Amino acid sequence: MAHEPDGGARGPAARHLLVAITGATGAIYGVRLLEALRGIEGLSSHLMISDAGVLNLHQELGMNRKDVEALADRVYPVRDVGASIASGSFRTMGMVVAPCSMKTLAAIAMGLADNLITRSADVVLKERRRLVLLVRETPLNLAHLRNMVAVTEMGGIIFPPLPAFYHRPRSIEELVDHSVGRVLDLFGVEQELSPRWPGLGSSAADG
Repeated sequence: MAHEPDGGARGPAARHLLVAITGATGAIYGVRLLEALRGIEGLSSHLMISDAGVLNLHQELGMNRKDVEALADRVYPVRDVGASIASGSFRTMGMVVAPCSMKTLAAIAMGLADNLITRSADVVLKERRRLVLLVRETPLNLAHLRNMVAVTEMGGIIFPPLPAFYHRPRSIEELVDHSVGRVLDLFGVEQELSPRWPGLGSSAADG
């Protein structure tokens, strides 16, 4: 694992995915995404963790910052708004915020760019790259909904990691993997975490 990369992502074959973990519940989604990316040849992960994200990693998973940073190819301090990934000249596949707090959603929706996470998201949007936000909150108030609409109108994808049950999950890990696999699908990354829907069988249809 390395920290600030020495230069931007060059060449048409460059495959770099930005990953941010913020203070919403669901830290496991960001960790599982990083674990999945490690096994994909030719793809590098670039990680940012907010201070609240660090607290949640400890509270929910018993992990500290170094444990999670070790899963990424590159790591950036969240306050380093001058990092290479803060520029559109650093070419990436896009960015995933997993989980995405309502505070981070609001900052992205308003274009605040007040830290490296929100600045990177702003860059992804302005460069017309893919931004996926695994927003976590319930119930939703009107401010939340309006911010989701604003990000969607700018080209981002609002992806609440809602559990699916049609594949009959047997564990929390299988529920998480299903959402993470679908996120990878959005970036055209081959994955085997999420089972493909085979269609209803005749026995199920007749039942």
